[in-house]
Amino acid sequence: MSLHLTDVTLTYPDGDSRLTALDRVTLTVPRGSLTAVVGPSGSGKSSLLAVAATLIAPDAGTVTVDGVATTGMTRGELTALRRSRIGIVFQQPNLLPSLTATEQLQVMAQLDGRSPAGARGRARELLDAVGLAAQADRRPHQLSGGQRQRVNIARALMNDPTVLLVDEPTSALDHERGAAVVDLITRLTHRRATATVLVTHDRVHLAAADRVVEVQDGRLTPARAS
Repeated sequence: MSLHLTDVTLTYPDGDSRLTALDRVTLTVPRGSLTAVVGPSGSGKSSLLAVAATLIAPDAGTVTVDGVATTGMTRGELTALRRSRIGIVFQQPNLLPSLTATEQLQVMAQLDGRSPAGARGRARELLDAVGLAAQADRRPHQLSGGQRQRVNIARALMNDPTVLLVDEPTSALDHERGAAVVDLITRLTHRRATATVLVTHDRVHLAAADRVVEVQDGRLTPARAS
């Protein structure tokens, strides 16, 4: 397995008490599979993704990434783990305006201590994999919304992660472009054997997932049929 959450509980301060965002959540995502996470706004979906990404430490429970338990890791160790094993596709691409699509990916290699020049071939390969070979030298303002999201996905894969975490990738796209993006994520999950978690509000895309779970009041259950 590549991602395993065991009895994870997460709370936030709420006045004089604490609000439970995740309540003893257990989730296993094997490599080469896509798990979709659904639920109403405020149910805990974003908290689940943040804990899985090691961006937030849970109050209790364990998070294991590719066999590595993250409990007790320092901030620096967690940063290194994210760079080498976790790819995150944010809801908004947040591309750097002055960089080409290729350069957006090369920056990821630089952050991981590798030469951007040496990573150029890898960047071009990934852009080709997401159908953007012809747009490799274009800057964000020259790309459509769907193309920018594809660059976002390619960037998350740049350091060959074993875990891919995707946050609402279709929220700013129309149905056709959104379906194309979800199809791309599904194909890359199987082709690159990532353990993928896709948080989405759009149930129309759930047929592509290997498993669908629902978050309700911080608890995880199998999703109900729509």
